[in-house]
Amino acid sequence: MYGKIIDLSVPLMSGIASDPESFLPEIEYVDNQRGALQLAESFPGLDPRELPRQEGWAVEFVRMSTHAGTHMDAPYHYHSHMDDGSASKTIDEIPLEWCIGPGVKLDFRHFPDGYVATAHDIERELAKIGHHITAGDIVLVNTAAGGRYGSEDFIHRGCGMGREATLYLTERGVRVVGTDAWSWDAPFSHTRTKFEQSGDVSLIWEGHYAGSQYPYCQIEKLCNLELLPPCGFNVISLPVKVYKASAGWARPVAIIDERAGE
Repeated sequence: MYGKIIDLSVPLMSGIASDPESFLPEIEYVDNQRGALQLAESFPGLDPRELPRQEGWAVEFVRMSTHAGTHMDAPYHYHSHMDDGSASKTIDEIPLEWCIGPGVKLDFRHFPDGYVATAHDIERELAKIGHHITAGDIVLVNTAAGGRYGSEDFIHRGCGMGREATLYLTERGVRVVGTDAWSWDAPFSHTRTKFEQSGDVSLIWEGHYAGSQYPYCQIEKLCNLELLPPCGFNVISLPVKVYKASAGWARPVAIIDERAGE
């Protein structure tokens, strides 16, 4: 496999604004000095000072949701059953073939925060970059949220993908999509205002809920999408296999074939 590899994942961190407060990850770090004390407990009579450099293991204890950091949502996240009555796939049931494929980037950074992208928006961007969606494409959406990860306003930034836009992709065989925003849908703070004004429940989580018709996975909280070309690259995004879970942490990468321009 040839090409330049671009890491599309953010690091898992505590102490930064990456999620609503109740979803923020917590990481406890045990350094090598403290690890020496823990290691000595496994060997009665061992003085930690006798260990090389007086150090033991370093280890971290993490408390977080499966939706912390860069992660992939499974269809089970948005509905327990599909429209045809079949059980929705959990993250450990996702076909790995879905997770590797040609990448397509939609540059939607110009859309205002809270905007809900439509099928027309997708078609216009595809015409601009000269690409036709085919089954197996992995479509990544570059929003205004990408440059705000870790900032207080991150979860309020960027546009979202609506039901119409989502179905436009999934009807054409797209099974994995991604965004550098907190959610595939528009930020909740903006949707909340629209709901309060209209009372229209269909505005809530419309992109996610569209998955009950055609199952698909969303990669959320991506980064470095601005470094990607519109197309001509491949994406690999394998989720951690959490049993019967709604999501799994992932470290997606883009591989750009540097020979393409030769």
